[in-house]
Amino acid sequence: MSANILQNFNVRVIGEGDNYLVLGHGIGTDQSIWTKILPYFNYGIYRIVFYDLACAGTVNPELYDSVRYSTIDAYVDDLIQILDTLNVNCCAFIGHSASAMVGILASIRCPDRFTKLILFGASPRYVNDEGYHGGIEMLDTVHVFQAMESNYRAWVHGFVPEAIGADMPEAIQEFTRTLFNMRPDISRNVLNTLIGTDIRGVLCQVTVRCHIIQTARDLSVPLSAAEYLRQHLGGRATLENLKTEGHLPHLTAPALLGPAIWRALRRP
Repeated sequence: MSANILQNFNVRVIGEGDNYLVLGHGIGTDQSIWTKILPYFNYGIYRIVFYDLACAGTVNPELYDSVRYSTIDAYVDDLIQILDTLNVNCCAFIGHSASAMVGILASIRCPDRFTKLILFGASPRYVNDEGYHGGIEMLDTVHVFQAMESNYRAWVHGFVPEAIGADMPEAIQEFTRTLFNMRPDISRNVLNTLIGTDIRGVLCQVTVRCHIIQTARDLSVPLSAAEYLRQHLGGRATLENLKTEGHLPHLTAPALLGPAIWRALRRP
């Protein structure tokens, strides 16, 4: 895959700056999710790298190996390989949702390659555990998988408004579109991977500066999970609360998220 990785994952680089900024989207979306955030970036300062995760509907599904991508580490491998291919030796990374996990693990493997992590909709574990509130009970995930298996389209139509967190028809339509672009079996496999992922034990190994952005109410990530992340990351970490709701503020509240990202990038 190495020779074609840029093509396989639809890698784009825009901007003329000397500093690289890499954007990692969440599950159920693709790089188009960043469209409303683009006006907030300074292209004279940054070269911005966009790419699609292997599970995205914009990527050839034949490239998705359900065994390989049964762990989050495969996505970390892809990110590092993309950076290697582009000769990006130093960058800031913005990760949404699952890509926040990817960025955290990549920074542990290659701490000198990342100057800063900006994470939103970020959680070290999505499932509740003893003494830890991740947002969902393991038993409830069984019902989710049953719904996805029984009628994927109906599940999407039920899940999307809750994830958006507001009556925003345009945002609901867009997130629905990208979820429908995913093959249902891939969508289920990815969710299974996320539910089984727990990176709490390695957070202390993070040494790069981290800035966490959290909405006031997120169906997938409660504030307690974001706070846990802030408290347990090994490097300096800050948490900023956005006065909006939902799991996809880059889609629903770009006027709040864009400046928050810019403040985080400027913060030493």
